[in-house]
Amino acid sequence: MTDAALPPSISEQPRDEFLWLEDIHGDDAMAWVRERNERTDAALVNPAYTALEAKVLEVLDSKDRIPMVTKRGNWYYNFWRDEANPRGLWRRTSWESYTGGDTAWEVLLDVDALCVAEDAEWMWAGASLLRPAPGGEYRQAMVALSPDGGDAVAYREFDLATLGFVQGGFDLPTAKTRLGWLDADTLYVGTDTGEGSMTASSYPAATRVLHRGEPLAALASKEPLFSVPLDHLSGGVSHSSTPGFERDVAYDVLDFFNTRSYLRVGDEWVHIDVPDDMSVSLHHEWLLLRPRTDWTVGGVLYAAGTLLAVELDAFMAGGRELRTIFAPTPTQSLQSWSWTQDFLLLNLLSDVSSKILVLDPSAEWAAAELDACPPLHSVDAYAVDDEDPESGNDYWLLTSGFLTPTTVYRGTLDPRERAPAALVREAPSFFNADNYSVEQHFATSADGTRVPYFQVGPKNLVLDGANPTLLSGYGGFEVSRTPAYSGAVGRSWLERGGVFVVANIRGGGEYGPAWHTAALQENRHRAYEDFAAVARDLSARGVAAPAALGCAGGSNGGLLVGNMLTHYPELFGAVSCGVPLLDMRRYTKLSAGASWIAEYGDPDVPEQWEFIKTFSPYHLLRPGTRYPATFIWTATSDDRVGPVQARKMAARMESMGIPVWFHEALEGGHAGAGNNEQAARLHTASHEFLWRALTGGFEKGLGGS
Repeated sequence: MTDAALPPSISEQPRDEFLWLEDIHGDDAMAWVRERNERTDAALVNPAYTALEAKVLEVLDSKDRIPMVTKRGNWYYNFWRDEANPRGLWRRTSWESYTGGDTAWEVLLDVDALCVAEDAEWMWAGASLLRPAPGGEYRQAMVALSPDGGDAVAYREFDLATLGFVQGGFDLPTAKTRLGWLDADTLYVGTDTGEGSMTASSYPAATRVLHRGEPLAALASKEPLFSVPLDHLSGGVSHSSTPGFERDVAYDVLDFFNTRSYLRVGDEWVHIDVPDDMSVSLHHEWLLLRPRTDWTVGGVLYAAGTLLAVELDAFMAGGRELRTIFAPTPTQSLQSWSWTQDFLLLNLLSDVSSKILVLDPSAEWAAAELDACPPLHSVDAYAVDDEDPESGNDYWLLTSGFLTPTTVYRGTLDPRERAPAALVREAPSFFNADNYSVEQHFATSADGTRVPYFQVGPKNLVLDGANPTLLSGYGGFEVSRTPAYSGAVGRSWLERGGVFVVANIRGGGEYGPAWHTAALQENRHRAYEDFAAVARDLSARGVAAPAALGCAGGSNGGLLVGNMLTHYPELFGAVSCGVPLLDMRRYTKLSAGASWIAEYGDPDVPEQWEFIKTFSPYHLLRPGTRYPATFIWTATSDDRVGPVQARKMAARMESMGIPVWFHEALEGGHAGAGNNEQAARLHTASHEFLWRALTGGFEKGLGGS
């Protein structure tokens, strides 16, 4: 095993002695993985662990869970996993049956049976249905199946009438494919057709037209309908078949936060002339725009996070008479929106509690608040099926809280009267919520910023600093962490007397795009200072002293807790670090890492490596430092972040004599779990490790070499 040459820009850094672990499926690397998996299982698994895992799996497999549905035509579609169907059933039912006592499901595809028939390990990855002409029935679907739970999938055409795959139909092999229907005999396809077809981020660079009956090999020789440079993140084309508004839209995704959108006019792609960091949304005659940074047009300044509306034809003709239909405030931000037939639903956060507005474009965008949002809860409203002539103004309402199981309502938006939404389904409670309370607190970060966090714990909590506390966070990609019910967390943490905390740190989207951009690249440390501030506030308030405080995060959240480990080891008693980024020197060369340069920076640019190396945990480990107990977990089949950064971090810690536990699931993709049993195992392993580490439950140390 030899070391590879380092890029010149970082050649002054120590040589990477664990590059050999980047050979994901190599014999030596997998032997290393299996040895550590065995070591971790031997130390962690005991009768109490097994019992806890069974309790978590009972939640995940419960037949009383809400089968969430998507309406297509007269059918309501659902994908379902349980103990009897670990890989799952794709199924559908009628509205009458769904709202009746005992729902009668028509099974479309049994993934477990498919695996047996084909001697394969398929995992469900979704389905794209072709919308029929008005009055027609849904007949065709492209079903996506992953061989290992990763992002690369195979697509097969499925007939919704005969309930089987179409013999001789569209059939695309496993790849990071993007596709969409043009019509019953035509697909827009972006996939791996050989050299030059995929970007450096491992996503499609070109979209081509595939007609029924054409061999897939013919794609490579076809002129692209649309393509993007290979150093961009991705490109693609979508088709809208809405009667009266049929159109093709192409997108050139430069990076995670910058996209150029194009409208097809004749044989030309015409740029929708807005800044690259603008969110662009088309619906019927309307163009909606949400800038990520302040935007001045026509002498008017529109703040980041504003939502603007303009008629598409007028804008394409040069008109810039924009209408502000939502303006953010320091405490209120727009999270998402959804069109019904005649109205626009806005999902907002106000100090991380939900608020919903209903806008009427026919009445000068008049706005009314939907009275459906209890405090310290997450509530989302979105259309049921905006193109259904009979129920186009119906909407789903999903409510959830840390102690409130998810509840589904259905309502109708009517300008003449605003009736409350009707209860459709209510999930069961998996622990006694009456024993606990939810509170929101604010910590003060290093630069004076107020950082909110939710605390869930026993009523009348004794503030003696001895409460085992799990602090969770993410802080990246404008992802908001909102209140959500988890029966698994209730059983594996709260019922044992623990306190569960969610931190809403910068880098997330809780206060809109400015909250995110405040922690980008050279300002990444702001996210970590925020998280550390919450940890200190929990200690100062007497909730948990450092010895009783653990933190957990996955993916970008794994990078977050990796920085807690290396920058703030004195604040924590244990760290659970999942599917993480940790080697920020090489992350752009691993799996899909190049797609995140806009978030973190480019380590091959010397000036940017100067700040990136300050939050690269793999390079920040120091001998002689007392680190908290650490559990690093990942998945072999993760083709997004990949398993190698977790492997290398654990290996380096071992080589330095730093105790570390490591586990690598052999399938499951970026989630680390391809079925409920695997999900229960990973959840339990993380929580059991943290609990024992924070309560003195390990008698003989914490592993390592």
